[in-house]
Amino acid sequence: MPAIHPQLAAVTERIIERSRATRSAYLQRTKAYERQGRVERDRLGCSNLAHGYASMPKTIKIQMQQPTVPNLGIITAYNDMVSAHQPFKDFPDLIKDEAQKHGATAQVAGGTPAMCDGITQGYEGMELSLFSRDVIAMSTAIGLSHQMFDGALLMGVCDKIVPGLMIGALSCGYLPAIFVPAGPMTSGIGNKEKARTRQRFAEGKVGRDALLESEMGSYHSPGTCTFYGTANSNQMMMEMMGVHLPAAAFFNPHTPMREALTRAAAARLSDGIKNRNIKPIGEMLSEKSFVNAIIGLMATGGSTNHTMHLVAMARAAGIILNWDDFDDISAIVPLLIRVYPNGQADVNHFAAAGGLPFVIRELLDAGLLHDDVDTVVGRGIGAYTQEPFLIEGRLKWQDAVAESRDTEVLRPASAPFSPDGGLRVMKGNIGRGVIKVSAVKDHCRIIEAPAIVFDDQKEVLAAFERGKLERDFVCVVRFQGPRANGMPELHKLTPPLAILQDRGFQVALVTDGRMSGASGKVPAAIHMSPETLLGGGIGKIRTGDIIRFNSHTGELTALVDEAEWNGRETATADLSGNRHGIGRELFAGFRSITGSAETGAMSLGGDFG
Repeated sequence: MPAIHPQLAAVTERIIERSRATRSAYLQRTKAYERQGRVERDRLGCSNLAHGYASMPKTIKIQMQQPTVPNLGIITAYNDMVSAHQPFKDFPDLIKDEAQKHGATAQVAGGTPAMCDGITQGYEGMELSLFSRDVIAMSTAIGLSHQMFDGALLMGVCDKIVPGLMIGALSCGYLPAIFVPAGPMTSGIGNKEKARTRQRFAEGKVGRDALLESEMGSYHSPGTCTFYGTANSNQMMMEMMGVHLPAAAFFNPHTPMREALTRAAAARLSDGIKNRNIKPIGEMLSEKSFVNAIIGLMATGGSTNHTMHLVAMARAAGIILNWDDFDDISAIVPLLIRVYPNGQADVNHFAAAGGLPFVIRELLDAGLLHDDVDTVVGRGIGAYTQEPFLIEGRLKWQDAVAESRDTEVLRPASAPFSPDGGLRVMKGNIGRGVIKVSAVKDHCRIIEAPAIVFDDQKEVLAAFERGKLERDFVCVVRFQGPRANGMPELHKLTPPLAILQDRGFQVALVTDGRMSGASGKVPAAIHMSPETLLGGGIGKIRTGDIIRFNSHTGELTALVDEAEWNGRETATADLSGNRHGIGRELFAGFRSITGSAETGAMSLGGDFG
C-alpha cells in the first residue's frame, strides 16, 4: 500500500490533535453504556421487558427471552411521498426474515420524518428542511432509547435524513450499526435536456405543461433522484466511512440485487453481534473515517451541504472539523467523476462505468485514502474496492473493473478531470463561505463587479423578470442563514443567473443561504458565516459596492474603505413573515440557538465539542 500523502497526513493529525479532548470524552461516555457480555435488554426490569415484547408473535417472544439472541432495532425513514424512501416499505419484513435465519430477532424501533427538498424548493416548507436533520437525530435516539436493541439498521437516503440518522446513531454510539440504502431510480430523460427545458421556461419560451412533462420524465419512479446532489453524496460518504456494505449504494430499488443487499446487511449485523466482530459505531468511526468522507466528497464533486453535515456528524462523535480541513484536502484530491450538475451523466451511468469501488481503489493506490480504519465488514477500506454480484442466487464480491468503462464519466487518478476537488473556502471582510467550482468554467471564476443586494430570493426573481439584472453584478442574498429563516436552499436562483451568464454577463452569487449539490455553473459563495442576523460582513454590503470574487485564491472582499466598512451598521430586516405557517412557529427554538454553518448549523443542545 502506498504511503499516505504527506499533506493528507498533516491535516488528519491536525484534526486528531484538535479533537483530542472532545473525542476522549465521547469515547468514555460511550464505553460506559457498552453492554457487558449479554444482550442489551438484560438491563431492563420484567415489566419493562413485557412492554417491549408485547406486540411480537409468540415464537419471537420466546426467542427474545434467550440471552444469546441479539435483537436488531430498525430506524426507518419510510414514506411513499419521497421517491427515495418509498422502497423502504418492505425492508423491515426482509430484515426480520433474514435475522431469524441468523439466530437474531428484529423490531422497528421507530420512524423518522423524511422531507423532500425537491418538493419544498422555493416555498415556505424549505425553511424547515435544515432543522429536520436535528429532528431526525432526536427521533433516531428516541427509537433506540428503549434499550431493547443490540444493534441498529438505519434506513434513509436523502439530504438531511442520513446525517440525522448518523447523529442519532452516534448518540447511542455503544451500539453497532449498519446503514441500509435503497438505491437510485432508473435513468429518465437526459440532464442536458431537462436543464434546457428549465432555462427555456425561465425565458418564457415554453409553458408550464412542457416544463411539468420534462420534470416528470426525469423524476419518474421510486428511488433517489439520479443527479449527484446531497442524497447521492450521502450514499457515497456512507461507503467511504464503511457503514454500508461494500458498493451497496447505487443498485436500483425493487431488484433482486437490492433485496439481496438488504438481507445481507441484516445477516452481517446479526452475525457480527453474535461473533463480536463488529465494533460499536461510536468507536468504529474515527477521525480518519471522517477524513475519508471529506476525500470522497472532493474526489466526486459532491454536495456543498456536507460542509455542514459532515461537521455536525463528526461533532456528534467528539471530532472537530472545520472548513480549512475541507479546503486543504480539496487541494490535493483529484476530481475523478463527472455526474450532473458537474457533467451530463447520472449516477446510474457512474455506477455502470465502475462506480465507487473504482474510485476507492484509485484513491488508495494514490495514497489519498486512509486504509487503517474500521468498517462494518472489518478492518481496512480495501473491501470497498469490490462490487457485489448475484451468482446462482448468492452474493459474491469481486474486484472493481481494472479500467473505467466510460472516461467521460469516470477517470483514474492518473488522468483526472481536475487535479483538485473543486471546493474552496472563500474569505475576506464579508466573512467565510464555501464555493463548489467543479462545474464553473475557468473564465467565470474571477469576477469584480458591483453588488446588488436582496433580502429574499423572490426579490431576485422579480428583478430578473423586470429586466433589471441585464448587467455584470454580484447577487447578494442575505437573511438566509439558519437563525434568520432556517437556511433554505436557493435553487430557484440558478436558472435566471445562468441565463444572464449565457447572455455574456459576469454574474456571481453571495449568500448566507444554501445551494447544495445542485450548485452549478454560476459561481456561488454560500453558507457565509457569520450570517447577517449574527452581524456577519455580508450584512454590511450595500448595492453598488464593488465585490472582488476570486475563486482561484479564495478572496471574497467588498472593496470599501476600511474605516467606512468598520463604521457601517449591519443591515436589519423585518423577518416576521418567516415566523409562522407550515409549522415554522414550532422551530422558533431551533432558530434561536443554532450555531454557524461552519460549526454544522446544529440546533441540538448537548456536549458536541
